[in-house]
Amino acid sequence: MSWLINGKSTKDEKEVMRAFNLKYAPMVKSLIDTDLYKFSMGQVYHHQWASDHAIWDFKARNVGEGLTHGKYDHADCEEIINQLKAYCALQFDTDELSFMNERFPWIQDNYTNFLSFWHPKFEDFEITESGISGIEIHFSGVQEYISYYEIPLLEITAETYYRNHYDYEELLLKFKTETKEKIDKIKRGEYDLGVFSEFGARRRLSYEAQEHVVKALKESGIKGFMGTSNVYLAMKYDLNAAGTMAHEFIMSVGQGHPEYNPAYSNKYALESWVKEYSTWNGTALTDTITTNCFLKDFQRTFSNLFSGVRHDSGDPYEWGDKMIAHYKSFGIDPMTKTLLFSDGLNGEIASSINRYFKGKAKVAFGIGTWWSAPQGIKPLNIVAKTALINGSDVAKLSDADGKNMCRNPEYIDYLKRTIEWRMKH
Repeated sequence: MSWLINGKSTKDEKEVMRAFNLKYAPMVKSLIDTDLYKFSMGQVYHHQWASDHAIWDFKARNVGEGLTHGKYDHADCEEIINQLKAYCALQFDTDELSFMNERFPWIQDNYTNFLSFWHPKFEDFEITESGISGIEIHFSGVQEYISYYEIPLLEITAETYYRNHYDYEELLLKFKTETKEKIDKIKRGEYDLGVFSEFGARRRLSYEAQEHVVKALKESGIKGFMGTSNVYLAMKYDLNAAGTMAHEFIMSVGQGHPEYNPAYSNKYALESWVKEYSTWNGTALTDTITTNCFLKDFQRTFSNLFSGVRHDSGDPYEWGDKMIAHYKSFGIDPMTKTLLFSDGLNGEIASSINRYFKGKAKVAFGIGTWWSAPQGIKPLNIVAKTALINGSDVAKLSDADGKNMCRNPEYIDYLKRTIEWRMKH
């Protein structure tokens, strides 16, 4: 990791704190201190959708209403602005790009060459002190440039809130105690998580906390621990990194072009993914416009090409049974496919799901909040989502209404009508 300050490169965090008037050490440690799927999607944007323009919205869903520690205040906003400026001074180091080329065979040299010239720009952000949560944040620009802002923004807004509104050292101590207890329960067999990865960057208490849990999991020797979604921590601790696509990709590719019928947005997105990766990097996300509509497009070819599917909303048992039946309808052995669960998991829920589907399909878990969010308090529910692509509204209509997101109610109505027509015809 390194920052470029006044034309000079530095790795000294104290120098960065002075240069950007930070109250706390830089919260984003590297341009690869983010989830792997940002790069998986980023390469497709770079090769196929380089002219798409995007606007993103940040939402703090339970700040100012569901939390007792108040809205984001002026001190929070000031630190967030300064932390974002420090983030925008980061640059890729050669060893970071080499790690991605060597560890992930689907990442191409011409893409990492593009990344070597790319850097975030603070002027892409619009930040105001207003709204129910006390802060409104939007960022805009070419999608292949600004998509990378999502995870760092969430890391910064979360850590700032936890440090300013709570006794951070007390939270960290409890976090470390809870981490040890969870690992001990896995070792004793009280939790049967099977195969799992840590997915906590977007929900983390802090970088310090996420690093602690990733290091503790590696040192534990737990057989089913497969790594982390955080590329920087994967590199630092020589772990596998996990992550393919997010809702933003299907929204951008499938809905962001008015010539496409949005009820077919999964089809357009999956075709683009296969064009880029063939059978590599193949876990399909099912719930951007409901899993039932997804299955209309996830026919024999895609079902064979993709190595598995990811669950992110709705009843996990119903979803898993539905996917198994879908594979069987094409004569595909579900034991050759992975059901990746990533929604609201903890030790008890993951263990129950793992037991239910054992012997029916490959099962894996991406567990974020339970591992990396603060323990003993209600964690923040914050998101950053694509709102507009090329001036057109886009929406997420998941299998759970509480996870839907769109600026325009009229577009939601239009999208629902196109899906309803397709499902009936």
